[in-house]
Amino acid sequence: MNKMKASVVIAVTAIIVLIIIISLSVRVVSAGSVQVVTNFGRVTRVLYPGANFIIPFVEQTKSYNTKKVIYEASSNEKQRSSNADYKDYPVDTNTKDGQQVNIYYTVRFSIDPEKVTWVAQNIGNEYEVVEKIVKTDSRIWARNIPREFDAEQLYTGNVQEVQIRIEEKLRPTFQANGIILDEVGIREIHFTEEFVGAIEAKQIEAVKIQAESNKAEQAKFQKEARITQAEGQAREQELLRQSITPQLIQKMWIEKSDGKLPSVMGQGTTLMDVTGYMQQK
Repeated sequence: MNKMKASVVIAVTAIIVLIIIISLSVRVVSAGSVQVVTNFGRVTRVLYPGANFIIPFVEQTKSYNTKKVIYEASSNEKQRSSNADYKDYPVDTNTKDGQQVNIYYTVRFSIDPEKVTWVAQNIGNEYEVVEKIVKTDSRIWARNIPREFDAEQLYTGNVQEVQIRIEEKLRPTFQANGIILDEVGIREIHFTEEFVGAIEAKQIEAVKIQAESNKAEQAKFQKEARITQAEGQAREQELLRQSITPQLIQKMWIEKSDGKLPSVMGQGTTLMDVTGYMQQK
């Protein structure tokens, strides 16, 4: 009886051990991630989404997110409503003409699943990727590139150029470190209140000058229009004088006559004989 109980205990124990071994041998990798397999600290292979098997007690795994990750540099106030994965303070720098500005920007990236073994061996986990590559390099270029532009250039719309230049600098560095750069976005360039006030005053003055210029142009146009109209009227009168002859006047008068007027009319010493024209009519 005791032997039977012992056999049952051994069998149950064996089953439990087997279950534990199987559970330790299976790694289920979720979508949007991969796992690197290490054998005594050395990366040997990559496990992709789905069920995978490893050697228990010998091989270990480390998970890496391959979905898009967002690193964002912005103010504390805006960080409260941000959905970024990693949040940081803005970059402070100077423009070419010495104006102080703060750069608010976003970097969207992902770890290349084809290079994740290199990342694991040379950089580390996702946090270390952000700290050592994404954060370090993006802040360097977000500080240096705006220094090539005057403040007014950035204030009036050259932000796109800065964004493109930063992205061009980051892309090869990210690629060399197993990172896929999706996009760099300059969210805001914050200027000092003094500079903003000076620019706004300058713009207001420019609007006033333009308005006065428009008024002057309008007055000039109206003057030229009046001159043109007067010249046209004078020319019309001159042509009218040249085209009207006594014969034409007589003909026009007779055509409007009802035939009951005297055949001879005169005023003073001037007579107009209309007999011939009356006969023709």
